[in-house]
Amino acid sequence: MNRSRRLKLRIFRTVVLLLMGAFFLLPIGAMVEFSTRGNSVISPRTLDAWVLIAQTPGLVKGIVTSLQLAVITSLGMLVLLLPTMVWVRLRLPQISRIVEFICLLPLTVPAIALVVGLKPLYIWININVTPSVLALAFAYLILVLPYSYRSLDAGLAAIDLKTLSEAARSLGAGWITVMWRIVIPNMPSAILNAGLLSVALVLGEYTVASLLNFQNLQVEVAYVGLTNAPTSTAVAVGALVLAFVLLMVLTLVGGRLQQHNYIPGQRA
Repeated sequence: MNRSRRLKLRIFRTVVLLLMGAFFLLPIGAMVEFSTRGNSVISPRTLDAWVLIAQTPGLVKGIVTSLQLAVITSLGMLVLLLPTMVWVRLRLPQISRIVEFICLLPLTVPAIALVVGLKPLYIWININVTPSVLALAFAYLILVLPYSYRSLDAGLAAIDLKTLSEAARSLGAGWITVMWRIVIPNMPSAILNAGLLSVALVLGEYTVASLLNFQNLQVEVAYVGLTNAPTSTAVAVGALVLAFVLLMVLTLVGGRLQQHNYIPGQRA
């Protein structure tokens, strides 16, 4: 590639980056401006809306609940989906399309229809198991399947899973060891991306929680927005910043873990 072509490509990348950055940052900047807007010329800027977040019990409870749901959903997704995908790839490749169809099916089901189907189940869970809002993790596990499946599928496709697993099994490793010391260390980025997608979906989910009469972060933000729009906007900005920070942290961690990938034959 000659020098002029490299320069044009660099300019093109810079322009695209600036446009995309403006597309994402301008709305966030407007939200920050609105949440810090004062009521007089003497005090044009104030942090009262942000201070009220900690003083609003419903918002604090919603934040804690959504974070708990995010952790439970992410771990449940990995425990359920990753071993299943590995087993299908190694032992039952003929049903891989069926598993993919099942995992992608929630994308085609409207949220209203999904809630109608889940409502009788949650009535039973509320009576016989627990009325806790953490039971929402079951519904969220269904919602995150399509996104997590694609991320994990890309990670598994990037490694020679069959060779690595057969080598470990020939050296006496059990399936738990294969999963823990072979599969997971070789696809940290895919696992972290799947977890991030799960966290982002749970933190931003409103429809299912509202229709099932549960109080999570977004439901509380909607309630607070009816009486105090700046505070609800401040919470929304905080959620976006949290998701961005998680993305940056997971990207850095995933890059470092990828550099220390498992090397076949290094250890059993």
